[in-house]
Amino acid sequence: MTLKIGVLMDAIETIKPYKDSTFSMMLAAQARGHQLYYFQQHDVFVEAGIAKVSAQSVSVTDNSDDYYQLGEAQTGELAQFDAILMRKDPPFDMEYIYTTYMLELAEQQGTLIVNPPQALRAVNEKFSITHFPDLTPKTLISRDMNKIRAFIEAEGRAVVKPMDGMGGAGIFKVSRDDANTNAILETLGNGDNTLMVQAYLDKVTEGDKRILLVDGQAPEHSVARIPQGKEFRANLAAGGKAVVQTLTERERQVCERVKPWVQSMGLLFVGLDVIDGHITEINVTSPTCIREIEQATDENIAVRLIEAIERRVG
Repeated sequence: MTLKIGVLMDAIETIKPYKDSTFSMMLAAQARGHQLYYFQQHDVFVEAGIAKVSAQSVSVTDNSDDYYQLGEAQTGELAQFDAILMRKDPPFDMEYIYTTYMLELAEQQGTLIVNPPQALRAVNEKFSITHFPDLTPKTLISRDMNKIRAFIEAEGRAVVKPMDGMGGAGIFKVSRDDANTNAILETLGNGDNTLMVQAYLDKVTEGDKRILLVDGQAPEHSVARIPQGKEFRANLAAGGKAVVQTLTERERQVCERVKPWVQSMGLLFVGLDVIDGHITEINVTSPTCIREIEQATDENIAVRLIEAIERRVG
């Protein structure tokens, strides 16, 4: 069965196709005979209670120089699509939330949204790890600077994160003896912003692993993002090196524990961030690292995702 699949993403001309996970999904869907349509956040609107979109048909080629062709923009109901891939990168701001409301109108008419609008609103990528306290590093979430300082004093070293960041932005390693710790805390929160503080894990130097789940199912491989030089952040956006590895037994156990919750939330595509067997984040908005795995192994997670969509729609 040929599906009409809408792809809500950032500007297609700005992506790097050799490393873009959304592009990999588009290639997989096209190879399976599905029709693809491209649009951005500003192309979606609601008129007289009906969610609509100005979308363009799109074909893709696995070629970094000339990788997409667009058709003429046409306006129609958002519910015309059998499925929509919601692949808009954060920031997770009010504009993002408004877009999920619009997508939800289409969902109510039978369109499959990946990931579901309600889940995108409900699952904060950092706070969600609190569902699995025995699988995470020691973690404090607070805006109280005294509590945060006490946590750092007790742990010796910690990682401080804003709750709404991505790609390693705004993440700092702090310690009880660092003269800059108070300045960092004041810059990030100053009592006005809730922060996540986690015990520093020494084995981050061996890799902050991205594990991509499709409908809760664990893959064969992860992408270990290795910090480079004196940088402690492993995020690829912060200069980390990607190394594809086979999942360990501990990582498989972590995936099995998370699976029922992922499925109960209707999340078809999730990226776990795992350091030394501990979950540090659960990514649901726009998880990446598909391309790194498919370029290094025979495993194609994008194909698995499209197959899962076919089962849901069919």
